Amino acid sequence: MIRRLILTLSLTATAPSAWAEPPPTEVPGLYHPVALEVITDALDTPWSLTFLPDGRLLVGEQHGSLALIDDGQVDTLTGLPEVSTQGQGGLFDLALHPDYGDGVHDWLYFAWARPAQTDDSQDEDAEGDATAVSRVWWDGERLGRVEPVFVQNRFSRPGRHYGGRLLFDHQGLLWLSIGDRGDGERAQDARDHAGSLLRMTAEGAPATDNPAIEGAAAELYSLGHRNPQGLALAADGRLWATEHGPRGGDELNLIQPGDNYGWPDVTRGRDYATNLPLGVDSAPGKRDPLHVFEGRFAPSGLAVVSGNEFADWQGDLLAGGLRSERLVRLRFDADQLIEREVILDGEVGRIRDVRVGPEGAVYLLTDANPGRLIRLSRAR
Repeated sequence: MIRRLILTLSLTATAPSAWAEPPPTEVPGLYHPVALEVITDALDTPWSLTFLPDGRLLVGEQHGSLALIDDGQVDTLTGLPEVSTQGQGGLFDLALHPDYGDGVHDWLYFAWARPAQTDDSQDEDAEGDATAVSRVWWDGERLGRVEPVFVQNRFSRPGRHYGGRLLFDHQGLLWLSIGDRGDGERAQDARDHAGSLLRMTAEGAPATDNPAIEGAAAELYSLGHRNPQGLALAADGRLWATEHGPRGGDELNLIQPGDNYGWPDVTRGRDYATNLPLGVDSAPGKRDPLHVFEGRFAPSGLAVVSGNEFADWQGDLLAGGLRSERLVRLRFDADQLIEREVILDGEVGRIRDVRVGPEGAVYLLTDANPGRLIRLSRAR
């Protein structure tokens, strides 16, 4: 049964911050009261979702299974490879091929923590796991053959900072975020896939017009990232990413070709043990974030509003938070943050994924067990 709850939340201006000048301000008349509908609460630690052309949804669960959701009913699909689930490992994200449904490209892509030793391992000496992308044939009813697409170029001790967000852009190119795997210095090594955003073809080959970075891995588009877990493409082609800082310092970045986003040297995060600052706020040759979230936001899931459901939010960003349990709306004028609004603040729990559906409603996943798929729409 789908349960419906109407929340009336007021729009309030946020306080000035050290990293936003001028501060975001209130613009009257933009706020929509929202209704939350629990589509299902029968999911096991859901981490990602994608919409099927026929109106059904696929949800990826951390431990490596897929849930097919049809009008609130959940069926579990099997057939994916065994994922590494130690610590932060698991089945990270899902994306359909841009030409899905033509009978030729009916692939479901998935990002996952791949154990070093699998049936198609090329390196018998590799240990640990790696962020990887594979694809599985999906005919709408059952999973078919699985093909490898990409594996990061260095396996690591499992458990930390995989990144794992995945999307196709308007050119049909595939983007993948990879965290620093718990070793910040790797994010400054352009030869290493860790701590970077990658751009490749649907078959996993490097995009031919990737930025020329001396000595860099061919797939590399940007570097200096700690753990990007939100990735969203705007209608104008701009790519936005949210990433975790340590004990605060969580960032929203606008991704530019070849740029270095500074981690671990540039960060507003703090040491977990001492609570002392870990880096500088800014440095030459490093790109600053366009927004630093307040407190320990812990971002995961990012979407750009489109469609008619929330017409006054068109083009705004919606960022989900794990530890903070928040859904935050951000509006930019060019590169300047002009509005910030907290839409949800603890009402639904840890928000792992945020998506805008074909009809313009917002879909959220909470990553508990049981986890929930929630639709957020205008209250009527």
